[in-house]
Amino acid sequence: MELVSMPGQQAKGKVWLVGAGPGDVELLTLKAYRVIKQADAVLYDALVSQEILDLIPAAAEKIAVGKRVGKHSAAQDEINQLLVTKAYTRKNVVRLKGGDPFIFGRGGEELQTLVKSDVEFEVVPGITAASGTAAYAGIPLTHRDYAQGVSFITGHCQLESRPMDWQGYANSSNTLVVYMGILNANIISEGLMSHGRHPDTPVAIVSKATTALQQRFIGKLSDLPQLAADAALEMPALMIIGEVVELAETLNWFTPASATTSQIHSEITALGL
Repeated sequence: MELVSMPGQQAKGKVWLVGAGPGDVELLTLKAYRVIKQADAVLYDALVSQEILDLIPAAAEKIAVGKRVGKHSAAQDEINQLLVTKAYTRKNVVRLKGGDPFIFGRGGEELQTLVKSDVEFEVVPGITAASGTAAYAGIPLTHRDYAQGVSFITGHCQLESRPMDWQGYANSSNTLVVYMGILNANIISEGLMSHGRHPDTPVAIVSKATTALQQRFIGKLSDLPQLAADAALEMPALMIIGEVVELAETLNWFTPASATTSQIHSEITALGL
């Protein structure tokens, strides 16, 4: 779809590309909180938690544009057009994304659209889904004794023009964090094992991380398809593959049942933010 702007006019407002973090409202940055509270229009994804959506001013226009497998509410070109249109008619437009907008969030693509349309923008990074999920699951992504590196990859394994680098991902000294990989768990497991990753490599799937509904499913690489098929597994979920998962039990500190609604409203208001 060709972008439509308003010839002879300049964009009235500014677009703020904001990372909402992994779910827990208290993991928002102070800047993200301030920008959300000043929003005139918010385009938000499906992965943004309800607690964070509740921070949006009542008078602001709220537009759900999130994408889930089989439940796309808006195509990417439609989202791009909406951002441009709202920038011409609103002052503070917030594009709110789960995690960090530059980590599998298509943030770069949306900013390229704004550049072409001469729309001013600013980026507010967020805690990534990978780092937030790992921290709340008791899994350090790197550790001198277990992993000297970490790779973030998408589990969409059907990119023919850019095939999966199974050889590189099978490196036993690296941790692998897989976004959007649940439906392809069997392909991921087979791909890694066929390129040398040991079948007993520890793996974890963490769903609804950092929230009161967080669950951990821990096993071995050879068991990954079974873990992903567990009826109790709810989306969103992230896979962590590597020796660091061995630490999940001893370093587990988060008790989902004890998570309570945040007092962020009153606490930040008291700070004058």
